[in-house]
Amino acid sequence: MGSKDLKLLDVFSYESLVHAVAGAMGSVTAMAVFFPLDTARLRLQVDDKRKAKSTPAILSEIIKEEGLLAPYRGWFPVICSLCCSNFVYFYCFHSLKATWLQGQRSTPGRDLIFGIAAGVVNVLVTTPLWVVNTRLKLQGAKFRNEDIQPTHYNGIIDAFVQIMQREGVGALWNGTFPSLLLVLNPAVQFMIYEGLKRQLMRGVDRELSSVEVFLIGAIAKAVATTITYPLQTVQSVLRFGQHGQPADQSKLLNSLRSVMYLLINRVRKWGVLGLFKGLEAKLLQTVLTAALMFLLYEKIANTTFRVMGLRRTMTAR
Repeated sequence: MGSKDLKLLDVFSYESLVHAVAGAMGSVTAMAVFFPLDTARLRLQVDDKRKAKSTPAILSEIIKEEGLLAPYRGWFPVICSLCCSNFVYFYCFHSLKATWLQGQRSTPGRDLIFGIAAGVVNVLVTTPLWVVNTRLKLQGAKFRNEDIQPTHYNGIIDAFVQIMQREGVGALWNGTFPSLLLVLNPAVQFMIYEGLKRQLMRGVDRELSSVEVFLIGAIAKAVATTITYPLQTVQSVLRFGQHGQPADQSKLLNSLRSVMYLLINRVRKWGVLGLFKGLEAKLLQTVLTAALMFLLYEKIANTTFRVMGLRRTMTAR
């Protein structure tokens, strides 16, 4: 069997599939637990006129104005998008590691490259799902900004159809440019996570404890989120589609101009700290979600390998 055949087997290996399923299940469960925190974060990012307050205060306002279930609005499309997104990311990340490392020990630099490549594939494949779930999650919300127009979608399929009919197919990839820049977020997250994991497992072939996995997952996500948060805000605003971006014939130039316009406009309105509006809610949500996701991912993957009688590859870590 030639080297090309071996690489193909690594790409479509059972081990990569286990990592993908475990990552998807872990992320879906974690997001379901901390979903209201994501609702608070999104409102602060998109609604310019909503004052930045603590996460509990924002959630209290939402419940008071819109009802007890309002923090869970758009839950189903977000969970579907997250499941698909993490399956694609984990599968690509571990397939690339298996293909290129061939049993060699990985390094932070290699992990970063694998993470960026997996992120690019993930963005191009799943952005339409995230555009739709952003619209559905904000549907029916009571905004402080009166310029925001209400939307009326009857589920995921209807949202896809309406967006394509009214705004064109290209609108499903709104926010792709900042999303491509934001592949650094999971890439940095995985680089730090895998690096800390290697340090803890240096010279010892063992499974990490639940506390260790939770802590290194939280640290990795906190660093990655803080670094990339201003672009995450721009991404959310572009996906919502009501930002009044400057028009230009070149789509790439238009995307770049939109990103710069939104960043500069935010700084002019609230100063540099305006770029980090909602960061507290985002950190609270994303750090807890990522930590729980990594914990569940490791447990599911290790249990699956153990039940199937397979040894999990450790040399590449």
